[in-house]
Amino acid sequence: MTRLGAMTEFEVLDVHHHVGNAFRALGGPLTNAPEMSEEEYRKVELESRLEIMDRGQVQQAIVIPGHGYLRTNGIADTRAENDAIAAYRDHRPDRFPAAVGIVEPRDGEASLAELDRCRNDLGLAGISFHTRFQGVSLDSQWIIAYCRHMAEIGLVPVLHAMDDTPEEALWKLATVARSIPDTPVLALDAFGSYEATRECFFIAESAPNIIFDTSLSYNFDFIEDFANRFGADRMVFGTDLYSHPVGRRISHILDQIKESDLSNDDKAAIMAGNARRLFGLA
Repeated sequence: MTRLGAMTEFEVLDVHHHVGNAFRALGGPLTNAPEMSEEEYRKVELESRLEIMDRGQVQQAIVIPGHGYLRTNGIADTRAENDAIAAYRDHRPDRFPAAVGIVEPRDGEASLAELDRCRNDLGLAGISFHTRFQGVSLDSQWIIAYCRHMAEIGLVPVLHAMDDTPEEALWKLATVARSIPDTPVLALDAFGSYEATRECFFIAESAPNIIFDTSLSYNFDFIEDFANRFGADRMVFGTDLYSHPVGRRISHILDQIKESDLSNDDKAAIMAGNARRLFGLA
């Protein structure tokens, strides 16, 4: 939705906000206990996230658990993460209109039941896979089986595809997407390098049902070229923001989208419209 005046203002919906400690997945200290109570930290974490969103003129975001959580208790820990992300959404539905959960290939068939619980009991909109942290390759047959089931019950597959790690190579992203050709698949982090960005042009032709987010891109120039070639409906705005204290900066891509030569309709679609359609948001 846009409002025309002296300057066009755009609604912005960020599809890529992680709620969790990034250091747990990225090689930080084994313990990182905050010098505050859990309740105090939750308050600081939320205030920090909303402040970053407000400074960046981001009205809403889709929230996803971090993939570095401990799994000592197996699927019970995964269920707790899904419960927590649903509660985070419910605490501020005006800012977080949808949430995405997690299932683990390690849990085999038990994750199929968790997919049903995420959809039916928690009302989650999708399921995130970040296989570099999940111990499998992105083209794992369990991942494909989960995505096929998700297509049946109405959950969006959200696939992290950082091509610099073999577990998430872009050709594997295409393999998964081509297994459910009639279901939109959201790819996160695919524009993380120049070579990966150029490879996305080939992947987009190979799997027309993939929608790409803008997170990790160093500039919008090639993404603008991508939008002109494949259509703005193949792009959504995302930042890969994590919880405080890691997440503290607004995205430099947003202003580049607004200043690009794309039409206002295309800009509005990338910044919010496509994501609303993908996740079934009013």
